[in-house]
Amino acid sequence: MISRYARAEMVALWSAQSKFRIWFEIEAYACDAMAVAGVIPKEAAEQIWQRGNDATFDVARIDEIEREVKHDVIAFLTHLAEFVGEPARFVHQGLTSSDVLDTCLSVQLDRATGLLLGGMDKVLEALKKQAYAHKRSVCIGRSHGIHAEPTTFGLKMALAYAEFSRCKTRLQAARKEIAVCAISGAVGTFANIDPDVEAHVAQKLGLTVEPVSTQVIPRDRHAAYFATLGVIASSIERIATEIRHLQRTEVAEAAEYFAKGQKGSSAMPHKRNPVLTENLTGLARLIRSYVTPALENVALWHERDISHSSVERGIAPDATIHLDFALHRLANVLDNLVVDEQRMQYNLDQLGGLHNSQRVLLALTQKGASREDAYRLVQRNAMKSWETKTSFLDLLSQDGDVKAYLNATELSALFDTAYHLRHVGTIFDRVFNQV
Repeated sequence: MISRYARAEMVALWSAQSKFRIWFEIEAYACDAMAVAGVIPKEAAEQIWQRGNDATFDVARIDEIEREVKHDVIAFLTHLAEFVGEPARFVHQGLTSSDVLDTCLSVQLDRATGLLLGGMDKVLEALKKQAYAHKRSVCIGRSHGIHAEPTTFGLKMALAYAEFSRCKTRLQAARKEIAVCAISGAVGTFANIDPDVEAHVAQKLGLTVEPVSTQVIPRDRHAAYFATLGVIASSIERIATEIRHLQRTEVAEAAEYFAKGQKGSSAMPHKRNPVLTENLTGLARLIRSYVTPALENVALWHERDISHSSVERGIAPDATIHLDFALHRLANVLDNLVVDEQRMQYNLDQLGGLHNSQRVLLALTQKGASREDAYRLVQRNAMKSWETKTSFLDLLSQDGDVKAYLNATELSALFDTAYHLRHVGTIFDRVFNQV
């Protein structure tokens, strides 16, 4: 993670101070439950909370201890004992390091997801705004990058809205799956700690209990979580790529906002480049790159090894920080998107009405022509129109074989753009849940 692509709120969640605070809460809540059960004195649990809450964890001191003991949780517990004092002997009773580490990671991912969902809502809000603003802003649809038939810019935005709505649903499901607590001790058997302790810690931290853990929370949960982030990143890239294509000089139908004082090139003063959506494309590649190691973390040795640990120390903060930044950047791009309806109409007219070829084809078949003959008649005029830049309607009107089926009035009616837009309202109703 680099600060260039990070928002402070998400970064703070992954700070060492934040991590150690969560570790302390896990240990302190466990002490509360053990005190209720009579395993440790109630006064000790109260003193642990009081002295721990009053303290600021000295990250440098913990790092110093870890350099000697070569164990991060022991280093933390040693530092905790320095200001908790005698009651610290009751801390971590029956727990293993993974109980603390895995439960903490669950808390961090749960809280990170809350921030991601906030960014997702901003994207959805911006998409809805643009969809309705351009509901009937007609533009040419493209397949294989080639002019096909008319659509509207609003439908492009509605498509993205539906896509990100699915992404939000997936993220909510991933959050539920990852927000689990495991306080089950060595190899997960609860031999030295009661399951009630786990239930209490889970409830206090807003988690659910892992039904069966080994010494770690099963990593299929994490694999599913990071895979979901990868899918969201791909959806970000899809709409970013769409905007990049629409901003190309030859298309110029939509573009990123170009601020006063902004410069596009160190060499060419005329340049207005799609730098934000290009940046989003790159961030999407990074976020997807974290999915494969998360999948490979699923297969650990027996009840536990730590081959997953170094991976997650990197991908958990990086994936969530980068995705958080990307969502907010995308929302800003969409909010300030410059849409050129006149250019859309200009591009629509570039092929002289060829986008109506299917309508003519179908009309000929309705008038009695075989599909093969109708296709041949339409295609020969379409290719001539394409090559000579001649009006498609004029060529059809001059073709005796076509006129045998369709008169001038009938042909002209087939070139009404409104025909292509007659179900836009139905699609919007489906997308925005108004039916």
